Amino acid sequence: MKAFDRPALTAILAEGARGLSLTLSEAQITKLIDYLALMVKWNSVYNLTAVRDPLQMVSQHLLDSLAAVSAFAGAKKVLDVGAGGGLPGIVLAIWAAEAEPEMRVSLIDTVHKKTAFLTQVKAELGLANVSVHTARVEQWNAPHKFDVITSRAFAELSDFVNWSGHLLEEGGEFIALKGVAPDTEVAHLPVGWKVREVRPLQVPTLQAERHLIFIVRG
Repeated sequence: MKAFDRPALTAILAEGARGLSLTLSEAQITKLIDYLALMVKWNSVYNLTAVRDPLQMVSQHLLDSLAAVSAFAGAKKVLDVGAGGGLPGIVLAIWAAEAEPEMRVSLIDTVHKKTAFLTQVKAELGLANVSVHTARVEQWNAPHKFDVITSRAFAELSDFVNWSGHLLEEGGEFIALKGVAPDTEVAHLPVGWKVREVRPLQVPTLQAERHLIFIVRG
């Protein structure tokens, strides 16, 4: 499915969400498909993702990110590092607007064309719970610290922690979205950090391993 068949994509997303035991409103489903449409449109010029087929984007991007959102329940200030095209940050924000109304999601990336896209997504989808920043995370003086810092396919765990650890609140945690369980990366975590949990995820329609890695001070 190379064409953007909105009804078909909407049906597949809704079915996938049910497979994740996620309750999404019609408005949330619509916003997620609107986001997908923007990604398809901008991708031709900005090369946001190597995935070109909208159907594959539903499983590899939307459902892949939605599989992780319940892990963020209760978080108030979330930072998505190396946010790229907005995964998982934009998906998380769309979910949180109804499920976790106090949550605020900050997205940071060094590439201006990607943050320009994220700023456009925020404006077009009316995401009042999102802020977008263009900077290197290791040099960024954030206005506040975060209780959860996340990333998806951003860097090795040791770099992720070293570069953004100064932004984590006391008692906060990292949640890294990974494919195959990164045992070698876990073994190379810097002193002062430990893995609290490695949680396997099942993503509907995606035949690939996915794991969440929870990292805390210790």
